[in-house]
This record gives sequence, structure tokens and C-alpha cells, in this order.
Amino acid sequence: MHRILILTAVVLVQTLLPARGADVYEQPPISYSDSSPVNRVSQLQAAIERKELSLQYDPRFGYLPDLLNRLEIGPSTQLLVFSKTSMQRDRISPRTPRALYFNDDSYVGYCHGGDVLEIATADPALGAVFYTLEQEQNDHPVITRQTHKCLQCHGATQTDDIPGFLVRSLFVGSSGLPILSEGSHRVDHTTPIKDRWGGWYVSGKLGSQSHLGNFVIRDRDAPKPWANPPGQDASDLSERIAVRNYLTPHSDVVALMVFEHQTLVHNLIVKANFTARQALHYEAGLNEALGNPSDERLASTTRRIANAGEDLLQGIFLSDEAAIVEPIKGEPEFAETFVSHGPHDRQGRSLRELDVGRRLFKYPCSFLIYSEAFDALPEEMTRYLRKRIPEILEGRGGEHFAHLSRVDRQAISEILRETKPKLWPHGE
Repeated sequence: MHRILILTAVVLVQTLLPARGADVYEQPPISYSDSSPVNRVSQLQAAIERKELSLQYDPRFGYLPDLLNRLEIGPSTQLLVFSKTSMQRDRISPRTPRALYFNDDSYVGYCHGGDVLEIATADPALGAVFYTLEQEQNDHPVITRQTHKCLQCHGATQTDDIPGFLVRSLFVGSSGLPILSEGSHRVDHTTPIKDRWGGWYVSGKLGSQSHLGNFVIRDRDAPKPWANPPGQDASDLSERIAVRNYLTPHSDVVALMVFEHQTLVHNLIVKANFTARQALHYEAGLNEALGNPSDERLASTTRRIANAGEDLLQGIFLSDEAAIVEPIKGEPEFAETFVSHGPHDRQGRSLRELDVGRRLFKYPCSFLIYSEAFDALPEEMTRYLRKRIPEILEGRGGEHFAHLSRVDRQAISEILRETKPKLWPHGE
């Protein structure tokens, strides 16, 4: 009888174990493709379907200007990528780059002469959710959710097996095709400047700091390492592209750096969300199967929540951020607009304040701590973060947070206590 009980328990554990790989988010409790999103884009989609509003069609840019307006995305966020690494790859080349526009939670991709606008948004429950909007003029434009086509890249190993955002840097030939034999880099705020922006246009000033932006490989047989001196400082892109085909003539370097930071933190928030929900789902099933009390906590649940929580905290506090050795200067409009969104404390300080002289932010704590996705984290994950954040800001965070000086910690603590007091255990 004892042997039968052991075998039964083993079978139950094997049945309840979460799947491996990208398909795990298609199963309960996430059920990604079968779940109805609730986010900024889905709400706009529903309003259009109810005919409460429509989108205005522009003869030059189609639905792009009004879509950006509805999603509260400014043209100054424009980024230009010329590698053929999206669903409209036939429209993309060094002469005709794809434009990206973004705010704190949503991203819009535009190709000159393209068939669709590509939309991605951070859904608080589902992670990155993808949509398209056909660029053909229509009395009733339709925003359509996309799943499998986008998830081939945005829901596999490159995004840590979650529906997430992906920023890459690679060598690109004159047609826009990546030279994959030369490798590539996933880019976020930890990536050295020298490895960033391959396949992207970069406008702004970086001093003598080398990077891979504005770099087209026209002779693959040239001696290596391939040098990029003409691409280092390129405030004027008009010699490279027809700037009239885009909303602005820029691909702002500071916007790029904010974009790279926030895509990483978005993904870490999703990972923390999914990990907690999956761990609790597995725990509940196992407790029920074994006849244990429903509130019996598994050590593995505690461990999984802590590990994902620590990864998220390292992203939020910009652990291992790549050094900036000379001041970086972008277009003033992006920086001014970005900082103005706040929130600000009584001294006028904000986590959005930029440094870009030695690091990205003046106060190294991500503005996405205010996001809906962060606020929607499961209670168990939130409880863990509320325990750890005060410890980190008191200097008891451990080696991954040693980069935060006493002055940094004090300023961040003061800002958060005024602008997000619920982070503290008693909602100070």
C-alpha cells in the first residue's frame, strides 16, 4: 500500500509539473491565446468596434498619426531600424527603415508604404500582446490581435519563454538582411554601448564612444573587425534616408536608451507575474491532489517567487548598467516630454529625470514601478517586493544593489515614499 501511495504521488507531481518552453504560457493559469486582453489597445479596439470613435486617415501616413494620438504616443519617440527583422521585412532597408514609436506601455511600428501598422502593448495579465491595423482607408478600420505569427520571435527563447519585447543589435548588409554569421546581441541597459544599435539609425552625440548604429556592411570581405567611424555621430539622417517619409527626421539616441531599458523591465515584470501565478497554480493542484490544506506553502513556491522577484528588482534598480563614459546628447523634445510625465515629489524630483552623463537616469530606479503591469502583480509577488524594496533602500539589499550610493538610496526612497507610498509594508 505504501508503494502504491508513493507511485500515485509521483504520477500526480508529473501531471502537475508546468510544461517547459514557450508553450507554458498557453496553459492554465495564463492561457495566453485563449484569454481576452484588457489593455490600452484592446480598449481602443472595443471603442472602434462600438462605433464610439473612428480613426482619421492621413493621405501620407495612413492611420499612423491618429493612432499615435489615441494611444498618447508622441512623434519625438521615433526610432528607425533598417534590419529586416519584422513581419514587413520586404519594406525595410537602409534607405527605407521601419519607424517605431512608444510610450510607457505601447509600441507602434510603421513601414513607409507598408500594408499594416504593427502594434504591441504591455497587458497587465498577459505580457506583450500584439495587433495589426491595416493601412488601407476604411470607414471602419479594424485592429486585429495577432498571436502565433508574432510569438515566433516574441514568445520563445529570445524573450525567456514569455510573450515579451525584443531589441537586437546585429551587423546588417546593404539590403537590410542581418549577417547572422557575425552574431547578434540582445540589447538592454546592461549592454555595453559598443555592442548596441547594429541595424538602427542613431541621431545624437556620443563623443568618442563607439557603437554599431548607422552602420551598413557594404563589403563583407573587408578586413575585420569592421570599423564604423562614419556612423558614430549622425545628427542629420537626411543623407541616409528620405526623412520626409517619417514624422520626424530623427532616431533619437536617448529615446533608444529609454526604450531598451523599459523593454527589459516590461519582460521582467511579466516573468515575475507568470512565475508567481504558475507556482501558486501548481501548488494548489498538488495540495488538492495530496489532500493537504489548501494554504500549505511549498518551499518551491517561495523560492520561485523570490528568484523572479530578485530578477525584477535588479532590472528596476538598473543593476549591472553599462557605463556611459562621455555625456550623451539627444534631441531636446524627447527628453523634455519624457521627464514632464512625472510623477514628481514636493521637491520637483522624478524617477524620469535623465542623467546620460554617467548613467541613464539621475535616480537609478525605473519609472515602470508606476506601471499598471507592476501594480497588477500577484499579491504574493507584491508582498515580496514590498519587503525587499525598503531593505534595498536602507543599504541591506546585497551585492546586486551595491551600485546604489547612500545619496541615491535616500533620494529614491524620498521620491517613492511620496509618489508610491504603498510600496512600504504599512503604506507609509
